[in-house]
Amino acid sequence: MSYYFPAAARGLLRLTTALSVLVAISSPGFAQSTAFTRSLAEAASQNEAVASYYREHGYATLWTSAKDADRRQALLSAIGSAQTQGLPSARYDAQSLITEAKAAVTEGDRGRLEVAFTTAYLRYATDLNSGALEPKKVSHGIVREISRPKPEDLLKGIASSDRPLRYLRGLAPSAPQYARLVKEKLRLESEPVVETRISATKLQAGDKGASVVALRDRLVQLGYIDRSASAEYDGQIRRAVQRFQLDQRIVPDGVAGASTIAALNETADARLRSVIVALERLRWMANTPLGARHIWVNQPTFVADIVDNGRVTFETRVVIGRGDADRQSPEFSDSMEYMVVNPSWGVPRSIIVKEYLPLLQRNPNAVGHLQVVDGRGRVVPRGAVNFASYSASSFPFGLRQPPSDGNALGKVKFMFPNTHNIYLHDTPAKSLFANEVRAYSHGCIRLGDPFDFAYALLAKQSDDPKAEFKSHLDSNRESSVSLQDPVPVHLVYYTAWPTPKGAIGYRPDVYGRDAELYKALNAAGVVLGGNRS
Repeated sequence: MSYYFPAAARGLLRLTTALSVLVAISSPGFAQSTAFTRSLAEAASQNEAVASYYREHGYATLWTSAKDADRRQALLSAIGSAQTQGLPSARYDAQSLITEAKAAVTEGDRGRLEVAFTTAYLRYATDLNSGALEPKKVSHGIVREISRPKPEDLLKGIASSDRPLRYLRGLAPSAPQYARLVKEKLRLESEPVVETRISATKLQAGDKGASVVALRDRLVQLGYIDRSASAEYDGQIRRAVQRFQLDQRIVPDGVAGASTIAALNETADARLRSVIVALERLRWMANTPLGARHIWVNQPTFVADIVDNGRVTFETRVVIGRGDADRQSPEFSDSMEYMVVNPSWGVPRSIIVKEYLPLLQRNPNAVGHLQVVDGRGRVVPRGAVNFASYSASSFPFGLRQPPSDGNALGKVKFMFPNTHNIYLHDTPAKSLFANEVRAYSHGCIRLGDPFDFAYALLAKQSDDPKAEFKSHLDSNRESSVSLQDPVPVHLVYYTAWPTPKGAIGYRPDVYGRDAELYKALNAAGVVLGGNRS
């Protein structure tokens, strides 16, 4: 995957290879000494993992001896091209390493240089493997737990590798989407800054004129149609528009309406930012096992997939949380353990005190479809409760909706117990699934085809999943059905994502989280590359 190390980085490699100071440092005249060991130990003392590694390995060098030339050059090449993968190059500062190497005269200098290389390596390797930022510090809606590599493992890994460049490349996420997005980043960086824009609000078959020419030219720029002189919205343009719509998860009607034109007018800079934050999110997930079978809910596409061995075997539309800060669906991973058929709805505390308690204080008979329950789940007569005497913090009761056709959770919910009280469920509000943008819930994920979703899950453990599900459904009683093998669930947020046919689909940043994440990456030193820098 040579795209990780472009021509600019190879130029840096030639520069550093030519530096006479590195030749001098590698020479026998710089054999290890007490001064070198003391200097290295002192410089490493700020990081116990680094200090421990060098103590345990007798202060053997990784970077500054003649035998380390390949490793040293591989690191300088890698960090010199870190921007290629949307990483903050300045954080690893190859130029400072080169400057420090040029200035190295004594063995004490060499000891400090050794630690400087190691520090840069650990920063780079950690960022490449698991992300440059801490997810929870970026946005309240990103609650993903990430697994960082241990510094000692990274040091042992690079030390034991006889092909250091390959080892460094191998630290990047192995998901094929990562390599595809890096390739897209390079493509976008090479695009002209001035792009064709479409001023019309709607274009369709039969239309002619300058706006159709602009549409055609934009489709050419994006690779959906070959160049032509046509100024008419003909079959070729309609088919190209449909292909574009399919990639962007827009209804593929072949008509360039408002949402299609908005997507076509999205600038390369905006798409580049989407790709950069998608790369960071993939790094966050690099050490999270997806599972041979898993559930993938990409919120900006409003779709939930069941994936088996890398292939989507079931797909359904979803409704996600509203855009309000306290109703957005979060990003995290967990494991689905069971489903509840004919569920009752235990109204979340936040909804009780913000929405229902004020109604009940004005009218004790309000929201009559809900039962008032005590802490043990027993129904409490409304006449026995003086709602006006309680505040949001002191209200001691819960609210519950019994199983019914109008239950807010519909006829089934799918549980992956978590501290965020998020799950997937049916809904009586079926009409919302016809909308292109589907952000209406309090945070949980509503499924457009919940019964078929249940059948697909049960098919792994039942000879007749429909009959098994129906037997629970027809009982009209609340009942749980365990999954024999828990299924990993990943609630994700990718506005840029590869399609099965190799294109990149882009979706609007419905919660503004991409903007938050890019701002944080930019503050850390990530910049738009190529023509955008």
